[in-house]
Parts: sequence; C-alpha cells; structure tokens
Amino acid sequence: MALFGRERVRPRTPDQLRAMRVAGLLVARTLEMLRAEARAGVTTAHLDALAEDFIRSGGGVPNFQLVPGYSHTLCTSVGDEIVHGIPGERVLREGDLLSIDCGAEVEGWNGDSAITLVVGGDGASDPAAARLSEVTRRSLWAGIAAFRPGGDLNDIGGGVEDSIRADARADGVDYGIVEDYTGHGIGEHMHLPPNVPNYRVRGRTPQTPVGSTLAIEPMVTLGDQANHVLDDEWTVVTDDGQPAAHWEHSVALTERGIWVLTALDGGEAELTARGAPFGPLD
Repeated sequence: MALFGRERVRPRTPDQLRAMRVAGLLVARTLEMLRAEARAGVTTAHLDALAEDFIRSGGGVPNFQLVPGYSHTLCTSVGDEIVHGIPGERVLREGDLLSIDCGAEVEGWNGDSAITLVVGGDGASDPAAARLSEVTRRSLWAGIAAFRPGGDLNDIGGGVEDSIRADARADGVDYGIVEDYTGHGIGEHMHLPPNVPNYRVRGRTPQTPVGSTLAIEPMVTLGDQANHVLDDEWTVVTDDGQPAAHWEHSVALTERGIWVLTALDGGEAELTARGAPFGPLD
C-alpha cells in the first residue's frame, strides 16, 4: 500500500478517449517516421528536430517540452542507456540499440509511446541485443493484454513480469526488470498517478475501471537492472554497461475491451493474437 497510498485510476468518458486517440495517433505516426529516419550517420539531435516538426505540423505540441527542465521532443537512449537519454550530437552507428520515447499533446490531451530498434536492422547487431528488444516488446503486449475492467495494476505488472521470466527461462538469460522507473496514468497531463510497475507488488493496487487510461512501459536490461543517473541529471544507464530496451504504449479500457491509443491499428493485431478483447470506439 505504501507504493500507492490513496492513488486510483481516474476513468475517462468516451469523448475524452476519442480525444486521446487523436494525440496517440500523432505519436504513433511520429515514431513510424522516425523508425525510417534512424540510420547510421544521423545524429539524435536530427531525429529530435524531425519529430518536433512532425508533431507541430500535425497540430500537436511536444509534451516532453512541457516537463520542467527538459527542452527536447524525444528521449533517445542508446546501448546501456535505459531511459531519458538527451538528443544531441551523438552520431548513430550501424548496430546501435536505440530506444526512442516520444509524446504529444493535442487540444489538452496526451499520448506517450516508445520503441526500441537496431540501427541498420536486427541483423546489424549482436543477436542478444535484438532479442532483448523483442523480449521487452513481448512483455509490453502481455501487460496490455492483462489490462481489464475490474482488475488492478498487479494484473498488468504480473503480465509483464511473467512474459519476461518465461523468455528468460527459454533463452537461458537473466533479463533484468528495471524497478526504479515505471509506467503511469495519462490524460490531461502526460504523467498522472498512479505509477504502473512492470512487476507484481505486495498488497492491494489501484483498480482499473472502464475508461482507465495508462501508459504501460517496461524497461528491460540484458544484465542486472541496477542503474544510475548520469551527470546530465536525466540519462539513466545500467551499472554494468549492458544494453537496455524500452517499449511503451498509451492504452485505454472501453466497454468493448482494450484500445491501444498509440498503435496505428489500435492494437488489433497483437490483441487478437493473444485472445484479448479489442475495443476501439466508433
């Protein structure tokens, strides 16, 4: 209980969910554009500039710039950087494991999503790094599929954790689940209560009613999950120098099921493959 106190998940109306879908689609389209632009020889600052222009041209505001002390559109984390990497003059190289975290606000409603990719394609990297990204992506969708009306946050965290543990056993690898950074509520602001852990916690956790909107975002390391923040006061890196991956979606519960607000297809393909209810609003 100490982790959550009196926090709860605030439900949204159908019209509010539709407004959040507009922001979510803008984020999804921005990340799709960046996936194609993240090539060897490109700087992370260049990706950041492309993202800002794309979001503003689409009628949105880069909501990372609304976070006090942060002036960029993206977080770009490379290699052993887990999260909150600052775009700059770093030149991407073939085989780099790159996580791109992106958010946008449209007419007061927010979307937040992250992807991890290998610069030059999966074949350009150490196979273990590409597999790490896939393990993290799979765990995200396992957590999303466990999101249900009348459930609670431990359903989501348990879904993420079980997926990672199962892949660890299959791969013979001790993947680390980052504990210090979690998902969060989302709506009128990018970050809202409650925290959404990527693992089971003791005690009761906030329930998830119809209309719940959460950003679910597992961060997984190839080695130990222990980490620290660099002197820039933003970038989080692994203590052991091993790579990390980060995937995220903003997700809503409707009367019909799960609606992934930051997926281009609303999550239909992944949810259907997992037997989970796909629930977009008309």
